[in-house]
Order: sequence, then C-alpha cells, then structure tokens
Amino acid sequence: MPKALATLILAFTLARLLLGWGLPLGIDESYMVVAGRGAYALGYFDHPPLAWWMSRLAADLTGSEAAIVVRLPFILLFAVSSWLMARLGTELTGARAGFWAVLALNLSPVFGVTSGGWVLPDGPLDCALLGAALCLIHAVRSGAWRWWLGVGLCFGLAMLSKYTAALTGFGLVVFLAVTPSQRHWFRTPQLYVAGLLALVVFSPVLIWNAQNGFASLAFQSGRAAAAALHPFGPVVVLAGEALFVLPWIWAGLMRALWQGWRGLSIEARLLACLATPPILLFCIVALWSRQVLFHWAAPGYLMLYPLLGAWLAQKEWAGRAGRATSWFLGSVAVVAVVLIRLPVNLPHDPLLQARNWTPLRAAVADNDLPVAAISWADAGKLGIGLGPARELLCLNVDAREFRFHPHPRPGSDVVIVAPHRDVAAIQAAYGGLFASIEERPGARVSDTEFGVFIGRGLKAWPH
Repeated sequence: MPKALATLILAFTLARLLLGWGLPLGIDESYMVVAGRGAYALGYFDHPPLAWWMSRLAADLTGSEAAIVVRLPFILLFAVSSWLMARLGTELTGARAGFWAVLALNLSPVFGVTSGGWVLPDGPLDCALLGAALCLIHAVRSGAWRWWLGVGLCFGLAMLSKYTAALTGFGLVVFLAVTPSQRHWFRTPQLYVAGLLALVVFSPVLIWNAQNGFASLAFQSGRAAAAALHPFGPVVVLAGEALFVLPWIWAGLMRALWQGWRGLSIEARLLACLATPPILLFCIVALWSRQVLFHWAAPGYLMLYPLLGAWLAQKEWAGRAGRATSWFLGSVAVVAVVLIRLPVNLPHDPLLQARNWTPLRAAVADNDLPVAAISWADAGKLGIGLGPARELLCLNVDAREFRFHPHPRPGSDVVIVAPHRDVAAIQAAYGGLFASIEERPGARVSDTEFGVFIGRGLKAWPH
C-alpha cells in the first residue's frame, strides 16, 4: 500500500504539472501575482499573506511569472496535503482508508484542480488544516505537549492563509464541548497555549489590518451582509458545492458527515465537528446573501475525506468508480486546455479571462507610461500579459489590493486599456479624472477588441 500511495500521489502531481503548464493563469491567480509585486507585506486586502508570499517567492527566485513557475509551490504543497490525508485515513481505520481518501480528494475538482494547482489561498489553507487535524487526533489520544503545539502552529498557518480557517477552529471547540470524555481539555493549559501560538502565527495579519483601518477584515465580513431573503439560497449553495466536489463524491461525504456525528469513534466525531461549521454557516448565510461562493465551504468537506476513504475501502465497486471518474476528469481537462489554447473568432469570447493577454504588449510598446485597467480583474490579466516591467494600475474605486499601490501624481499621463470599450464609453466613465482622453490604435486578444487610450493631465485618482 505505501508503494501504491506514492504512485498515486506522484501521478496526480505530474498531471497537475501538465495542467499548470497548459493553462494560462486565471483571473484570481493573475490578480494575486500582479497585485503582489513589490515588497512582501504582512497582509493583503483580500486574504492573509501566505499564498501571496509563495507565488511572489517563486517569481523572485526564478525571475519569471510564467504560470507553471508561480503555480509550482502550490502543486508541490498539495502532494504534502495528499500525504497528510493518507495519514489521517490510516489513523482512522488503516492504510487502505488512507489510499482511498487520497484518491477521492484528488478526484474532487475543487481540491485536485483549484486548491491543488492554482495560485489561491486554498492550497496552503488545506495543507495546514490537514496538519492541524492530524495533530489533534494525536493530541486528544495522548495529551502530549508536542501535539498540542503542532495544533497551534498548524491552525496559525491556516489562519495565515485564509480567514475561514477560524470556522474549523470553532469546530474544535464544538467537539470538546459535545464530547464528555474530552471536556477536561478546557481545564488544562495545552488548549490555551495552542490557541496563543496560533494567534502569534496569525499576528502579522492583525498588525497589517491595524495599520490599514482593518480594511481586509471589514471587506471579508461585509460579504455576508444581509440583502434580501433567498429561501432557496441554501439549496443552490449545496448544489454548487456538490458540483465542485462531484455529486457522487459529495453524496459520500454527506454520508461520512452523518456517520461522524453518530460518534462511531472519537476520531470520527472530531472530524465531523471540524467539518460542520463551514458547511453549515455558508448555507445559513445563503438565506440572505447571494455573494456566497461555492468553494468557501471546502475546508469543511476536506475533513470528511478520511471517513469517506474508510467507507470506500470496503466497497468492491470503488475501483471501477475511481477509474471512470479519472477518465472523465482527464477528458474534461484536455478539452479545457484545447479550447483555451485554440484561437477563436468571436467578438465576445466567453473564455477571454482564461486566455493570455500578451498580444496587448504591442499596443503600448511605444511609450513607458503606467498602464491602467478599469477593474481589478482586468488589472491582473493585463499585468500578466504586459509583464512585470510595466507599471500596472487599477482605475476603479473597487481596486482591491491595487488601492495600496502608489498612484500617479496629478498632471501625469496614463494609458488606459479596456476590453469592448470605445472612446465615448471611456470619456463618459473617466473623462472627469483627466484633462483630456485621446484614443490610440486598439488591439485584439483572439477576436476581442480592446480599446487603448491615453488620459492626459491626471486631475484625481478614484478613491
């Protein structure tokens, strides 16, 4: 089984390397790479800094922002996550459970594709949470200080990756409260020292927020603000989550959650408690908010794979299902790469945000002015397309991390690049910010027309 597990992890790692090389950076990936240029910060507007540091370090060490370069740390880290998942499954019922847990995890697109190979906070988040769960199992069994310190360190790293790690930490509190044999930990120092260690690791984010008006915490908490009643919101969210992990895997995870709450073992109850808060909270928030993204609950589902692996290890049909799912996902991946890499002749390309925007370099090559996009999403894609040598700005009130970048001085000239925009639209939207706006020859990505303009004599930057 160790050899089979090693082969499985290696095979999926090689597949992610190929996919990471074949697919251009997506919207969020491009944004993180471009907005993270420059000095390493204690925090960033959207998320804590760990994922930003990883992609920036890869680019700095190699001198390249190529997709495979900045994705490489995340791909390698997911191999570690897979090994930790195997250890969790083994701790529950044995090596076969660990093997099947790893296979199911890697076959779930939200983990095996996005968290496992893209420049996103979810990769380091998942690895840290799996480390925390493994340390917790040993901690509640033995009570040894080293395992509790491991819990604190891993939870701190998870919080340094993404704020939603706090929900999994709350699951630990729930587990200790609802399990009579574990309530004694509330009266021992180990739990509180672990919490203090997690807080110390997370402290750079608190410092950054304190220095920047708590902008990041306010932004993330504001996404759950009430708008209107959506009675079917939880159903939509659960359906989206099922699609992201694959419906047949999701059904198995729901069974695992139920079995875990039945308390067949202390370890199973622990994983179910860690899983419940993220899954439950975002279903509740969906009752009044349409801003809930399906992958937000992924840390909850992550905790259920060891339980799913224990169940699959007993099923004769699991091998056939695993092979069929592997062929299905492999075919989808090949089709996706081909569609994105092939040029199209559509004026409104539905895959525009997934393509490389390098053809735009020629449109701005005759000057060295800073280049501004009209949204944070376009700014990321435009920054990757133009390369790191070009100063990139976001000409929008909602600039996300770009709001903390230096802005041009009044009187400066700025190149504006925007898809599907003519001079009248740009003049109407941004004419008040410049003394004048002049149109330049446009450019094309696939068959999508990009407008290129120069704003002369900056009056004020939007804020």
